[in-house]
Amino acid sequence: MNSTDQTTAVTAVVDSLGDAWARGDADAYAAHFTEDATYVTFVGTHYQGRRDIAESHRALFAGFLKGTKLTYELLDVRFLGPDVAVLTTRGDNHKGAAPKKLPKVQTYTLVREGERWLIAAFQNTRRKALMERLTFRFAPETRPAARR
Repeated sequence: MNSTDQTTAVTAVVDSLGDAWARGDADAYAAHFTEDATYVTFVGTHYQGRRDIAESHRALFAGFLKGTKLTYELLDVRFLGPDVAVLTTRGDNHKGAAPKKLPKVQTYTLVREGERWLIAAFQNTRRKALMERLTFRFAPETRPAARR
């Protein structure tokens, strides 16, 4: 499998994850994760394992995330070997039209189990744009090289 095919395979996992989210299907959502996956939300809640991810999302999809969708843009894909990939995205959940600015940054660590890619770890961080701008203004050397 060439690198384009590998990238397509791992980004398809995030696309499918979004489809399960849009359906409000907690079991299908959690099926994208390894049995022992770690999942950290933007508020710092740590979930451990597929069952914990499914149960928490079952409650979320029945409550304040009901009827929402996920939107993301891919920032980076890196393969750390033939069976490990790290995806970095910018994204958010929303109702209605997708937001123009995506305020969260996510890191997905995927592992290949047989022919299937699964998420072993997920980290979601809300960007603090004002703090970021202030930091870059007063310490410009902290600005990421891609943004200089």
